[in-house]
Amino acid sequence: MVLKKILLIAFILTILSIPSFAESEWLKKLGAAATSSMDSVKSVKLSDTKIGEGLKEALKVGIDNAVKSTGKADGYYANELIKIVMPPKLQMVEKSLRVVGFGKQIDKFTLSMNRAAEKAAPSAKDIFLDAIFNVSIADVQSLYKGGPSAATDFLKAKTYSKLRGQFAPIVTKSLAEYDVTKKYQGIVGRYQQIPFAQKFPAPSIEEYVVNKSLDGLFVVLGQEEAKIRKDPAARTTSLLKEIFK
Repeated sequence: MVLKKILLIAFILTILSIPSFAESEWLKKLGAAATSSMDSVKSVKLSDTKIGEGLKEALKVGIDNAVKSTGKADGYYANELIKIVMPPKLQMVEKSLRVVGFGKQIDKFTLSMNRAAEKAAPSAKDIFLDAIFNVSIADVQSLYKGGPSAATDFLKAKTYSKLRGQFAPIVTKSLAEYDVTKKYQGIVGRYQQIPFAQKFPAPSIEEYVVNKSLDGLFVVLGQEEAKIRKDPAARTTSLLKEIFK
């Protein structure tokens, strides 16, 4: 009889202990979920603030390097990726012009276009820096997880027209300093003597060089962004080191 009572009491205690154990497990799960939620909140905050600032910081560093790289003698001319060459329509007759003795003029003209771009490049720095603020928080995650030049491509798409309008007078002034327009008119004069030339008028040299100058800057800026994303040595600030691990 006593043994039966002992067994009954043991059974009852066992039953009563089950909810406590289940409750304990439930509390553990609740705590884990709360921790996970806090981590998610922290992640969102990081995405909205530091990643956004990190992308802008990458563009700032990239702009500084791009301007230094292009805004010097041979910055464009010696870089085959961005070298400004004869406008495509005139390339059709470039060989003919060289054959009839215009080789030196063409070489001088090509060099002058690149010298004008190199002279204008440093002036683009402030324009680019102002344009960085067009990168909104809403675009941060896609840019951060995008390709090697995602932020540069975004900046170009959003600001190219405005940058072109601001950059044009700077390049035009540089073109005048290097007599690019005068040299161009001499080449165009020869080009217009070709029978079919009237059907394919030569482009405005000012517009052509402005576009090529900006395109070259964006190419170099894209390269700089890619380096920051891939090469730890290119992350020259503490923020870049924290964001691009």
